Amino acid sequence: MSRAFMTDPTLLDSLEGQQYLVLRPTGPVADFYDAEQSSLRRSLPDSVSFPNTGHVTLRGFWEPTRVHELKNVLKDWAARQPPITVRVDAVDGFPTPFQVLISRLERSTSLVDAYAALTSALDATDFHRIGELPLDQWVFHLSLIYCNSMSEDDWLSVAAQSAKDLPVRPSELLTTAEFVWYEDGIEHSETVPLGGSPL
Repeated sequence: MSRAFMTDPTLLDSLEGQQYLVLRPTGPVADFYDAEQSSLRRSLPDSVSFPNTGHVTLRGFWEPTRVHELKNVLKDWAARQPPITVRVDAVDGFPTPFQVLISRLERSTSLVDAYAALTSALDATDFHRIGELPLDQWVFHLSLIYCNSMSEDDWLSVAAQSAKDLPVRPSELLTTAEFVWYEDGIEHSETVPLGGSPL
């Protein structure tokens, strides 16, 4: 059984009624993520929170009464979507008010094309999307640590100390996505194969 993406009770409460389409690295990107998150956690206060498993969010939704309809649309997109390359460029951070340390990803052709194709598929629907930005503004990433419990001064110090470019950039080719939804305080997920021909 796959590891849950979120296990922190407070985070689970905040996600109630939401749905996500995510990518789950399991190879070199996941190995880098786990090592980097463990290192950061040792140097940060216990008040910070963090995902239980690294993942790349492609979209978020608020459709608590249409989960199955949403899942079917995303499966249709996935059936046409070739495998997606993810490659870590750097450790970086989203500024206040977010205060999140991230593994920033390269804007690979397959990742950018996947996001654009998903936008086109969703534009033909009336599903309520949350946290969405235009493609040219979206930062592809895996969230490492949520530092919004820290003061802004402490956050600025942590962000400056943690930021780095990577001389060796771990990468992997992903052949599945996952549809994740939160209901009654529980995380549910279903693997969605990517069925298009590789680029």
